[in-house]
Amino acid sequence: MRAERADGELLRSGVASDFGCFYDRHVGAVTAFVGSWTGKPEVVFDLVAETFARALERRDQYEPSKGPAIAWLLGIARNLMIDSGRRGQVEAVSRVRLGMGRAELDDEQLELIVDRASVRLRDALASLEASQLEVVLRRVLLDESYRTIAAELRCSEQVVRKRVSRGLARLRESLEGR
Repeated sequence: MRAERADGELLRSGVASDFGCFYDRHVGAVTAFVGSWTGKPEVVFDLVAETFARALERRDQYEPSKGPAIAWLLGIARNLMIDSGRRGQVEAVSRVRLGMGRAELDDEQLELIVDRASVRLRDALASLEASQLEVVLRRVLLDESYRTIAAELRCSEQVVRKRVSRGLARLRESLEGR
């Protein structure tokens, strides 16, 4: 049995099917994250699509040493949510640059998005150990540096990185295991 390939390897390869594997691995978590912010399936779809388009476009900017890919993706999604809240619409800048056309969703596809977006992110977060929850929220949602978190928690950056990595892995399992 072949070991699961690392996210960094999938992103750097430049092979479309590898990015597809990366997408499949993380789309559930990104959809749940975005869905916790808005209940509108069309907006969720646009934000998730733009998040992955931006990730594809900027895949060479992902640095595994700075944290797990899911944190990088959720950071992209968070920034897009903030921008779309300010503008009142989801921008399609990366999708346009990549030549991605506007997808029309049928009722079945909208239902699938509603189902994925309805994952109780709060419940998944509650399943984390307190030490993991704190660092995941501070690193991913508040965009604090590992150094800052480590200094305030009086531990090493490596300990913080490991807690974030384990916490995000557990979240991913929880969100995908529903």
